[in-house]
Amino acid sequence: MSDDLKRLAALAALEEIRNGMVVGLGTGSTAAHFIRELGARVRDGLNIVAIPSSEASREMAEQGGIRLTTLGEHPHINVTVDGADEVSPQLDLTKGLGGALVREKVVAHASERVVIIVDEGKIVEKLGSRAVIPVEVVPFAVDFVIHRLSAWGGLPRVREKDGKVFVSDNGNYVIDWKYGPLDQPALVEKQIKSVTGVVDSGLFCQVAQLVIVAGSGGIRKMVRDTSYGI
Repeated sequence: MSDDLKRLAALAALEEIRNGMVVGLGTGSTAAHFIRELGARVRDGLNIVAIPSSEASREMAEQGGIRLTTLGEHPHINVTVDGADEVSPQLDLTKGLGGALVREKVVAHASERVVIIVDEGKIVEKLGSRAVIPVEVVPFAVDFVIHRLSAWGGLPRVREKDGKVFVSDNGNYVIDWKYGPLDQPALVEKQIKSVTGVVDSGLFCQVAQLVIVAGSGGIRKMVRDTSYGI
């Protein structure tokens, strides 16, 4: 997605923000556009506080003059705006290629409303079709979790960056599990979560209420069917 389309999607997401709100800030290149645009609105007088989902987003928000808070002070978030790596027709998500999946999931589940910004290439029939499933684990448990994921099929691999093992903001490792299309992503999300040593996975099922899709034809919005169940 070009920077111009990312900015258009970010501007569309700003329509969800009102004075007095607690806003969750996502992580990644598209979320970064939203943070910059939100900062501009704050400097123009918008009165909000925000909770970032990564140290990178925290730094960007601070640079933009956005007042930050914590879940201790504000355990209820009005709306979170974030990106995604895959979006299914049911608005289930794969996230975490940027490595912030655990904090992103905490912020999302503390939110009354979750708005996702993606380009049209992120829309898939089934999660896992194009992206790996990130799994954040405590370092001691890496080999154990890899063995468990391997038994379920697919190819799990410890994420590396610049020739070194990637370490999350939480001090953990991330296993990228290349499995393939998932028929029951909500069930798989629970199965991964049940493995001892796993902090959480990049499967975000029944989390997003609205997905803003930027493409060559402009902006379109997908709204989750609340009748959809696990």
